[in-house]
Amino acid sequence: QVQLVETGGGLVQAGGSLRLSCALSGRPFSTYAMGWFRQVPGKEREIVAAIHWVVVSTYYSTYYADSVKGRFTISRDNAKKTVFLQMDSLKPEDTAVYYCTADPAFSKVIAGTSAHWGQGTQATVSS
Repeated sequence: QVQLVETGGGLVQAGGSLRLSCALSGRPFSTYAMGWFRQVPGKEREIVAAIHWVVVSTYYSTYYADSVKGRFTISRDNAKKTVFLQMDSLKPEDTAVYYCTADPAFSKVIAGTSAHWGQGTQATVSS
């Protein structure tokens, strides 16, 4: 059974950085697309970023929400079975609970219909 454990949330001032990590156990990490979603109270969960498990010309395909392009970077370390979300130039509107998700199908990760989800980690950006 797949388990996802997120770490790295916390409180940071606007303009600062946080790095989220998500470790997968229970299945071969290298064949799972991974993603990050976020949710604030009263709103639907929204995608932040996703990364494929397929390598194309030495890099993994990635997807970013427009609101985080140029500020957030998703990456993966197959040896550590971990996906990372580097969040720079943070804004108060980035405050949310961030969820890690995994699925063999990249399309499902982007759509938010993945089979597996973590418990979430809170990231708070103060103004």
